Amino acid sequence: MDSRIQDLTARAMEDNIANATLIKLHQIGTVTETITATRLAQFHGWDAFVSHRSGETPDDFIADLTVALDTGHLKSGAPARGERVANHDQLLRIKEELGATASFAGKHAFRRLVRF
Repeated sequence: MDSRIQDLTARAMEDNIANATLIKLHQIGTVTETITATRLAQFHGWDAFVSHRSGETPDDFIADLTVALDTGHLKSGAPARGERVANHDQLLRIKEELGATASFAGKHAFRRLVRF
């Protein structure tokens, strides 16, 4: 992972100025670095939102990565284009395969939601 990003993330954690990070595999570098960044955020109690890349191919790997990293959050937008539909469809296939062991976080995915 780029050392500037590591420094910024470390500072944000130390100064308690954020509570989540957007994980973009194509910007971080390798899958290993993506896993490391996600685990670091989770270790510090942050939420991690996995994001697909705009104009991506209809490869559904990002949906698998989101589930494997147990983030509970996939930023892919409305299923209006091929790559978005592929990700949504893959999440449905994963849910079907997991059956009763699958869980949907629902409103609990937003555990830090502040009510005004």
